[in-house]
Amino acid sequence: QVQLVESGGGLVQAGGSLRLSCAASGRTFSNFAMGWFRQAPGKEREFVAAKRWSGMSTYYGDSVKGRFTISTDNANDTVFLQMNSLKPEDTAVYYCAATRAVPPFGVPLKKYEYDYWGQGTQVTVSS
Repeated sequence: QVQLVESGGGLVQAGGSLRLSCAASGRTFSNFAMGWFRQAPGKEREFVAAKRWSGMSTYYGDSVKGRFTISTDNANDTVFLQMNSLKPEDTAVYYCAATRAVPPFGVPLKKYEYDYWGQGTQVTVSS
């Protein structure tokens, strides 16, 4: 059974940085795609970043390009989201997600394409 456990959220001032971690267990993830999504109060859950577990290519939502970086640590089955130059509009609950339904090219970018989800971690950016 796949389990995803996020950590690393918290309160940070605008312009600061945070690194989120997602500890994955229950499967061999080499054929999975991993994603980060976020949901602010009253808003839809939106795509933040994704990559194939074993791939090099990364994909980002327009609002975070150039500021956030997704990476995987194969030795520790962990996915990271490095968030720099944080803005108040980045405030949200951040979710880690995984799917085995990986297309021949690219990665899934829609929330309904992901099968497994973590419980989320709160990120609050103060102005």
